[in-house]
Amino acid sequence: MARSGWYILGVPKSFDNECTFVTSPFLRPAILAAIRVTIAFYTLVTLITVLVREAVVTHDAKSFFSYFTQLSYIGICAYFWASGVQTTLYARRPNSKSYPLQRWPPVLQFLHSLLWTTITTYPLIVTPVFWALLSGPSTFNSSFNAWENISVHALNSIFALFEVLLSNVGPQPWIHIPFLVLILGGYLGVAYITHATQGFYPYNFLDPNIEHARLAIYIIGIPVAATVFFLIVRLVCWVRKRCFYPAHRLPMSDVEKM
Repeated sequence: MARSGWYILGVPKSFDNECTFVTSPFLRPAILAAIRVTIAFYTLVTLITVLVREAVVTHDAKSFFSYFTQLSYIGICAYFWASGVQTTLYARRPNSKSYPLQRWPPVLQFLHSLLWTTITTYPLIVTPVFWALLSGPSTFNSSFNAWENISVHALNSIFALFEVLLSNVGPQPWIHIPFLVLILGGYLGVAYITHATQGFYPYNFLDPNIEHARLAIYIIGIPVAATVFFLIVRLVCWVRKRCFYPAHRLPMSDVEKM
């Protein structure tokens, strides 16, 4: 792809000159790296534990990847591993003002940026949808279920807010919005493929036999919610950068774009 094409996708020729993806306005790089790696380990252990239990105890591991909760949690795990490694390498030589991703191909820079957008948007949908529509008596009926549900349906949003509030990552490109919607559309396909191949809907609110006309509201409402959360996160990042990153205040042209 031509360089202009990457620019349209929000990847400038000099990627992240300010090192915002590996720094924090409140934490030293080494501490930020340690927290990110810790979250990476925790999410990986959670995913492996849940998958192994479903394979050995409940014998329904084949449906593990049919749930948006698990897929978005895998995204969180992947992001914190990627950012943890990048931040660790930056923390070893913070005076160099560089880290490996800045020198990598534009496609990886774009994917890292988009991944950040997804892990700060989707969890903010997963958490309220679960606790409002899907939770029930079984949510806390055992120690394992309680731990699993807190990990994937509560801590997921805590991890997202950590990145939004405590990193220096700025407002992400508007072009990410259609990608957020396309990914959700792709998951809708996964949900109906699951019904066709395994005989069940991952979420009852996707069952047209149950929801009828309300199904359209859910299908339209969730992408709208993703867009709204993207806008909120973008605004919070802009305010944080204006208030706590004074050495790199946004020019008035960016203020007008907001």
